[in-house]
Amino acid sequence: MKRWIKWSLIALLLALLAIGILRALAARKAQQAALALQTAQSAQTVVELSATDVLTVKSQELIRGLPVSGTLKAVNAAFVKARVAGELQELKVREGDSVKAGQLIARIDPAEYDARLRQAQQQADAAQAQIDISQRQFDNNKALVDQGFISKTALDTSLANLNAARASHLAAVAGADVARKSANDTRLLAPISGQVAQRLAQPGERVAVDTRIVEIVDLSRLEIEATLSAADSVGVRVGQEALLQVEGSAQPVAARVARINPSTQAGSRSVLVYLGLTSSNGLRQGLFAQGTLGTARLTALAVPVSAVRTDKPAPYVQRVDQQRVVHQTVTLGERGEADGQTLVAVTGVAENSVLLAGTIGTLREGTLVKFTTQAAAPAAASAPAVAASQAR
Repeated sequence: MKRWIKWSLIALLLALLAIGILRALAARKAQQAALALQTAQSAQTVVELSATDVLTVKSQELIRGLPVSGTLKAVNAAFVKARVAGELQELKVREGDSVKAGQLIARIDPAEYDARLRQAQQQADAAQAQIDISQRQFDNNKALVDQGFISKTALDTSLANLNAARASHLAAVAGADVARKSANDTRLLAPISGQVAQRLAQPGERVAVDTRIVEIVDLSRLEIEATLSAADSVGVRVGQEALLQVEGSAQPVAARVARINPSTQAGSRSVLVYLGLTSSNGLRQGLFAQGTLGTARLTALAVPVSAVRTDKPAPYVQRVDQQRVVHQTVTLGERGEADGQTLVAVTGVAENSVLLAGTIGTLREGTLVKFTTQAAAPAAASAPAVAASQAR
């Protein structure tokens, strides 16, 4: 009996010892886990975000349309050409100079044409004198015929001479008019108001008829000539608006469809559409422009295309939730233009959610973020909306 009690005490002591060892190991393991978590949290990188690094999901009006491109050209442009041949004189305007309609641009040496005008005028005066002689002869013959001194045949002859003199005079007057026009054409006038784009001749040159002297463009009205396929042109109407990005201009420029060519182009079967710019301040002829011609409008929650990540099987956005990055899967809808950038309609994310912009790149899910003073206000304002969306 005493032996049984002895072994029972030994077993009890061993059990108590094992329980103590297990408790000590569990406490040590928990302590190590807490220490590892604390170490990981302290070592985790915190990304600082500015106001330009985040965006807010909003309902926006998107413009659906067709891509268009072309070169800016002036609606009103003209070449000043030589209408008569001769030596070019008095050409003083140069590229960039402003001119008014009717302003004297240059002159062709008028000496030869002034002499021809004087010659033609004198021929017209001589023809007028011949008319006076023929008229007196006709009047005299008529009086003699009435008195019976000469035959009617002589009267008919004098009448024919009078009519011939009158015709010669009219021809001489017409010749004088032609000579006068040639003399006037030695003065080269600006057909429109604008600026000189090209100076194509120099004073002292001998120019032929139709030689280009200068080119004048009116920059107050600019347009682009866009080429569309036959299928795309079906939905285009006069008055539809477009938003263009012009070479060298930081701000987008609005344009409107002014005209549509009624015929397709031979060979390509394309259709030319002419878009007039609503404002041409600071723009120049020849600049390249491209953009989107709006053919329809829709309103939807939209984000910039660059903010949507596609490095996973499903597209997602990087949403900021309680100072951490969350990868939110979204469904993409139609694309459109708004405020000069390309947006895409999304579903699966709540309105007023704060997202990382596309310029940030991809951050690992759970990454801690910190807002600067400028970005803290919009982030804080949108936090209740995000929390409400999650609660729903």
